[in-house]
Amino acid sequence: MLPLRDFERHWHMKRSSLIVASAVAAVLGLVATGWLVIELMRGGNQSAMFKVGGPFVLAAARGGTVDSKTLVGKPYAVFFGFTHCPEVCPTTLYEMGSNLVALGDAAKDFRVFFITVDPARDTVDAMKDYVSNFDPRIEALVPTEEQLKQLVSDFRVYYAKVPTSDGGYTMDHTATIFLFDRAGAFAGTIGYGEAPEMRQAKLEKLLGN
Repeated sequence: MLPLRDFERHWHMKRSSLIVASAVAAVLGLVATGWLVIELMRGGNQSAMFKVGGPFVLAAARGGTVDSKTLVGKPYAVFFGFTHCPEVCPTTLYEMGSNLVALGDAAKDFRVFFITVDPARDTVDAMKDYVSNFDPRIEALVPTEEQLKQLVSDFRVYYAKVPTSDGGYTMDHTATIFLFDRAGAFAGTIGYGEAPEMRQAKLEKLLGN
């Protein structure tokens, strides 16, 4: 067992390396999001080439499954991440929860789906425990490896396993929230680190449409 001082030093070094990895993922996500938004603006709408999202039926941490077909009629959001994420995921989910609280009754039925890109570690039970730390409107979904491959293609997101010095691994991933309107169509994004007032304005617009 490491002495306390050595253990603390080891933990801070490990956490710093994970935060750097998460920051790189966030930058990649912002670049991808910016490219996507520009292309959508050029086309005026979603062409088949730049369509974001697709049908899914995924295991829900609360039990049962969530079928995207049943979501039509109310706007919702999707975010990809993993429970061992040191910075980007908990920050994003906490900030979204704060926005939903500020929106009051207008967001009472709004749902945010947190989909893991690390199903090997993020079991249904692990995801259920993780999202219990955030607003109850944030729901955890667990795809199989095959389902994840399809989701990555449909949502145009990036993820990759990155080995760490301790023999474990972390995950790089797109750090973007995808917004969908009442018809189930892609309606925009919220980027990691976006100003609170901008996030709020986007959600207000989504809920008002």
